[in-house]
Amino acid sequence: MEVILLEKVQRLGGLGDKVSVKAGFARNYLIPKGIAVAATPRNVAEFEARREELERREAEALAAAGRQATVLEDVEITVSRRAGEGGRLFGSVGAADVAQALAELGHEVARQQVRMPGGDTIRQVGEYAVTIHVSAEVEAAIRLKVEPESADG
Repeated sequence: MEVILLEKVQRLGGLGDKVSVKAGFARNYLIPKGIAVAATPRNVAEFEARREELERREAEALAAAGRQATVLEDVEITVSRRAGEGGRLFGSVGAADVAQALAELGHEVARQQVRMPGGDTIRQVGEYAVTIHVSAEVEAAIRLKVEPESADG
């Protein structure tokens, strides 16, 4: 099924691109979320009439994402967990833990935006670089320190 993208979609295309996707993906995800419209002659004409507005809106969203990434670049968070011999954690530190720690510092980030190093949870005490996926084009790196909990806490 051919669709016209109304915003940039990672690994698919940018604003205004006419792409071919599976019909189920278009009907169940892209079209209901307002990310794309079916590439009918009528929708193509409507898109061309609205192109300038959509490009302006996308530029504003990109600028806002850039500002959020700039604020996040200097952030360092610390998470304490129980750890055994050699710094191995009893449990792990995941994307939800990072999002919660950022929220406590006043930075609203969804768990889905957090990209953990190696794509998995952290199971060892140490310092890590975690990527925050602010938008399709903007990412920010934050520093995460995983420390062992103190014996009295």
